[in-house]
Amino acid sequence: MRAATIIQCGQPPVVAERPAVPPADGMVTVTVTAAPITPLDVLCATGTSYFGAPAVPYVPGVQGVGTLDDGTAVWFPTDAGMRPGDGSMAEQVTVPAATVVHLPDGADHRLIAALGLSAVAAWQALTWRGELRPGEQVIILGGGGIVGQAAIQLARLAGARRVIAACRSEAARERAARLGADAVVPLHDTDDVVTLARRLHDAADGPVDLVLDPLFGIPAAAALRTLRRGGRLVNLGSAAGEVAPLDSATLRSGSLRVLGYTNNELSAAEKGATMRYLADHAAAGRLVVDYAPVPLADIGAAWTAQAEGRAQRRTVIVPTRLGA
Repeated sequence: MRAATIIQCGQPPVVAERPAVPPADGMVTVTVTAAPITPLDVLCATGTSYFGAPAVPYVPGVQGVGTLDDGTAVWFPTDAGMRPGDGSMAEQVTVPAATVVHLPDGADHRLIAALGLSAVAAWQALTWRGELRPGEQVIILGGGGIVGQAAIQLARLAGARRVIAACRSEAARERAARLGADAVVPLHDTDDVVTLARRLHDAADGPVDLVLDPLFGIPAAAALRTLRRGGRLVNLGSAAGEVAPLDSATLRSGSLRVLGYTNNELSAAEKGATMRYLADHAAAGRLVVDYAPVPLADIGAAWTAQAEGRAQRRTVIVPTRLGA
């Protein structure tokens, strides 16, 4: 079978023939129809992640969508790049049967793949970690990314009365507005904490209850200043910086909570249940994100664009010969 293969850490994958692995007890074979390139995939393949350097060669892809032998559509996770074994960027993959999530009839495989664990993180960070309640006002930092795009819609589905998105590019700001943000605030490379906090404050309808933060850095410090007394900021990424200039006075005077989130806190059952919930919304047209399907044969260029920060939307690899 054809598969994207990491031959050397730090280099993009190449398409190679790999032997199909017959399923052992408790395993199933999935014919892959869609597999996203995520930042985690790229990080693991550099060999510099906290998981350590993976054994090569291996097939990347920490998640994907496909069909079982009986035609059932499923979403599935893998440990590719984090533990020994191959991932989703192949024509077929063998995974534990207990981890596959059956998808609703008519689900768009490529959309589900694009949403994937990013949407799981958005939902759980908002509702479980962030304790979002109906009627609250939310700021979504990084509204142009997959987590941010999903969070804008999911906050609304959870009953938020007002959703404010902060995005870097004009295209991302336009998209955030289309997805339902009540207000959209630009993010600039030249922003300081005070200036950005003022823009966020002006876009809000009174004090903010919750900030969803995949950026950290200056955007997190600025958004923190908009929170009501006892408000929450949930961080799930550091796209704008590993360090944020949070000041003690703001934290203490507002009795604020700064919380961290990772999908690693979820059990396989919790991930699966969340993914099914999100897939139901996607199948009903209530949850969408921007993505670009790319044939498996073109994975090298697509991977490099992701690694260099040039990808404008989530890239979804289409491994099957028919789909390609």
